[in-house]
Amino acid sequence: MSDYFDRLTRRKGPPQDDQPPQPEVPATEVDAAASTATDQYTAGNLKTTAQDLLKYGLLEADRKPNLYQVAITQTSAVNRILEPFDLRLKIDDIRGLAFLVVSEQLFQDGDKTDDEWTHPLVRRQRMNLEQSLLIAILRQHFIAHEQEAGLGAGDAVVELEELLPQLQLYLGDTGSDARDQKRLRSLLENLKNHGIVSEIDTNDQVIIRPIITHLANPENLQNLLQHFRRLVGKAADDHANTDGDDA
Repeated sequence: MSDYFDRLTRRKGPPQDDQPPQPEVPATEVDAAASTATDQYTAGNLKTTAQDLLKYGLLEADRKPNLYQVAITQTSAVNRILEPFDLRLKIDDIRGLAFLVVSEQLFQDGDKTDDEWTHPLVRRQRMNLEQSLLIAILRQHFIAHEQEAGLGAGDAVVELEELLPQLQLYLGDTGSDARDQKRLRSLLENLKNHGIVSEIDTNDQVIIRPIITHLANPENLQNLLQHFRRLVGKAADDHANTDGDDA
């Protein structure tokens, strides 16, 4: 008497010979394919470092030491991520800075001036005349601080009371202390968004960030200050001539 398992065996019928057996993939090939797929992924720390650079434009050793360490030890890997954006990572290890610049490759086949000014990074960093003037003033304070405390020294603190008369010297006095203060604070707030200064603290002081040394050519900033000095001198001469005519 056949049991249940014998009946199941007879129902299966003869094996299907028209389908060739599937070849087995060697284990080495499977491992190689898996390795290739894994190599296509970017390490998490590199992703975070590149994302922070694209978001803020810079990394500072004293504020984000872990990401800064990735930037200086894996610069080539970070640059490979930045290459499609025509950006390059630059390191100032003395001041503990890692920041973005426009890649020279962008300028090799086209007009350098036009390409540079149309790049999104440059457009984002572009300043108006009053902001550029304040950067020039702040940079003088920062350089004086480094000369006294040493290159790369942090905590370059400046009081608003120091900045206000210098700004008034070039932009003129509005006749209202409150209005002049508001103008200065507004300019500092804008520069804070660019990472150039800290927030104004309760003592009406700001910290000048080291990135200010790389934002503009020192000669251009000096020319800007000289331009404003000439304007101030011309305005004073015109005022003196007007008083003389009235007399």
